[in-house]
Amino acid sequence: MAIARQVLCLSAFLSLPLARAEPIRYSVAEEAESGSLVGKLAEDAGLTPPQLSARRARLLSEDGRQHLRLEPGSGRLLVAGRLDREQLCAHSDTCMLPFELLLSDPLQFFRVEVTLDDINDHSPVFPDERVNFVIPETSEPGSRFPLEGARDLDIGSNTVQAYSISPENKYFSVYFGSRSEDDKYLELVSEKPVDREEHAEMSFNIIAEDGGSPARSGTTQVHIVILDANDNAPSFTKEVYIAKVLENMPEGSVVLNVLATDQDAGVNGDISYQLSQAVGQSDSTFVIDPRTGEIKLTKPLDFEESEHHEIRVRATDGGGLSAICKVLVEVVDVNDNAPELAVSSFSSPLPENTAPGTVVALFTVRDRDSGANGKISCALDDQLFFSLRPAYKNYYELVTVSALDREHTAQYVLRVTAADAGSPPLTSTHTFTVDISDVNDNAPVFNQTSYTMYVRENNVPSVLVGAVSAADADEGLNAKVTYSLAPGPAAERPSCSCISVNSENGHVFVLRPLDYERLKHTEVTVSASDAGSPPLRANVTVRLVVLDENDNAPLVLYPAQDSSPASSELVPVAAQAGYLITKVVAVDADSAQNSWLSYHLLRATEPGLFSVAVQSGEVRLKRPVTERDSVKHKLLVLVTDNGKPPLSATAALSALLLKDFSDVRLPHSSPPADEHGDSLTTSLIISLVFVSLLFLVSSAVFVARKVCKSKELKAAHVLYGADNLQSGLADAAAAGTLPRAYCYEISLTTGTANSEFQFLKPILPSLPAQPCATGQGCDNGSFRQNLCSPLA
Repeated sequence: MAIARQVLCLSAFLSLPLARAEPIRYSVAEEAESGSLVGKLAEDAGLTPPQLSARRARLLSEDGRQHLRLEPGSGRLLVAGRLDREQLCAHSDTCMLPFELLLSDPLQFFRVEVTLDDINDHSPVFPDERVNFVIPETSEPGSRFPLEGARDLDIGSNTVQAYSISPENKYFSVYFGSRSEDDKYLELVSEKPVDREEHAEMSFNIIAEDGGSPARSGTTQVHIVILDANDNAPSFTKEVYIAKVLENMPEGSVVLNVLATDQDAGVNGDISYQLSQAVGQSDSTFVIDPRTGEIKLTKPLDFEESEHHEIRVRATDGGGLSAICKVLVEVVDVNDNAPELAVSSFSSPLPENTAPGTVVALFTVRDRDSGANGKISCALDDQLFFSLRPAYKNYYELVTVSALDREHTAQYVLRVTAADAGSPPLTSTHTFTVDISDVNDNAPVFNQTSYTMYVRENNVPSVLVGAVSAADADEGLNAKVTYSLAPGPAAERPSCSCISVNSENGHVFVLRPLDYERLKHTEVTVSASDAGSPPLRANVTVRLVVLDENDNAPLVLYPAQDSSPASSELVPVAAQAGYLITKVVAVDADSAQNSWLSYHLLRATEPGLFSVAVQSGEVRLKRPVTERDSVKHKLLVLVTDNGKPPLSATAALSALLLKDFSDVRLPHSSPPADEHGDSLTTSLIISLVFVSLLFLVSSAVFVARKVCKSKELKAAHVLYGADNLQSGLADAAAAGTLPRAYCYEISLTTGTANSEFQFLKPILPSLPAQPCATGQGCDNGSFRQNLCSPLA
């Protein structure tokens, strides 16, 4: 079968992004076999077969029927099924199948038009297989009797071209003529008078032939009855009647009236009407009143199915004479069809980082009405993030116009409304539901800017002290948050390694017991990271504060509680009540109320003689000394902190009641007699050794030392417990629990057997050296503090 192919395109429009300006045109004969080649579509579109497959090429037609198909491997356009031109295009002179070749990635389409060429596949058909005529014998030669011509569904030269009579008849001939290009008629012409007595009836066939190759023909039988004298045939007032009918006219509506007259009288003048519709049209659309000629509708008309109807009316008188007229019924379109929207492509979900201008959907709209009723406009309800953009002819694109944010709106319901220009307008809507897929564009956010957690010292290992929490506005893996300890800057002090965080729930644990006295607080940085690609993270500072527990008992600094013999405090018997004997100095390593100390006299040789200040630990005389009081007293002071439960320590000290200080042995209280003798013997041996060494060295040095010795011993100062008190005061000052500092000065004169003691009042606490009233400085190196107020 011959296939003609015409490709008409303008190279200037090949650069258009979506469609060519001129369609690609082909032609194919109707009734071509399935699989017949129509044209090389890929080549004519400037594409290769691999490009067709890669860009998901497909054919789209307006009516949705696929008469043609695209062969992906070769890019050829083939016939998909039976193509019947008469079924697809009826009596149109041209029959064209328009469709689009749609490509994706990027979006592009080509307009293709395929013209169906007619073949001579239909024979002429007469409306009636048998036609009856009643002809009066008085008919003159040349009388004409109208016939319904045969109709051929083909067009051009394939339609009816000639008529003939078979067998040949000497009384009648057939005449085929035309009043206009579209108005052809057929008449039976009397060639000679007919004698009823000779031929009362006669029959013959009329053959219609088309111009196809090979030619086709159709036949109808003509039966003629010869009557006597009815010499006037009916006559219509018009040869062609034209009526316009709205397509929404109800059943039974009157289309028009036809009228024929007959000059004969009586029965020969009585006229009756009959319908004779064209071949291929329904016989039940119209009905005519045989007496009045009124034509009515038997059912509503549809402009979209047929825009006009052609019917023929025959008027027959009582003598058998007849006339035929043509009635053209034009169907007037009304706006009875809403626009139709067909989606060609639709992308959902969309990533939230989709760039503005991205095509989301491609769709086409059409309206089967005509004129203004078929003009369509499309509108989008919400145009904040999306808009409609005309693409090609009746194609529209739904595109993004601004950035999308899934955390703000996860789904868009877009309603596209198509409206025609009829009155009133008809509309149709289509809803596009566009889901937005998540992109990891949100870092986790902690619910606090910083965290402070507390743990008591001596905690159990792996104790839970709190939790951090971060939320991510994304979803899925992008919102899955894991926690970890972030390393601090290298310049900073390394954080405590005793803290751990659960990666799943953010619980913070202390891994080992803590000691408040060593670590009061620490800070770590916790990082929250999502599971996106790449992951996003946020940091927060967690401050761990260690709470003090009462786990340290008070420590007595003075008097020293080591293994050496306890020092004795010297108290003159003339001292009055309130006389300050000494002060117990103690510290507690705990803090706050756990370090608040109180002092109580636990035991004493004479409890009624002494008192201890609860807050300061000062030991004073409670009453004046009497003769009945013993010379030596031992006291035990209880030092208690304010913790729960409280911890305590004891301080042991002794006091000597003396009338004068001439027999005092310093720096300790007088030992027993045997101990005193041993100490004296040891001192004598050391002195002899020392003097012998000096004598051996130099006699001159010995003399000089003797001279200087008298000056150095003028004011020998003895400080009891200096070493112990120095270290105790330093610790007490650091702990902040020593409210006052005390020191005692004893001056022993040389040249006399008796010693003078000065008992001085307390001064304000001062660790550095302070000048005294006597003009002498207090030496920190020997831990001496002069209290220069004389004893009252």
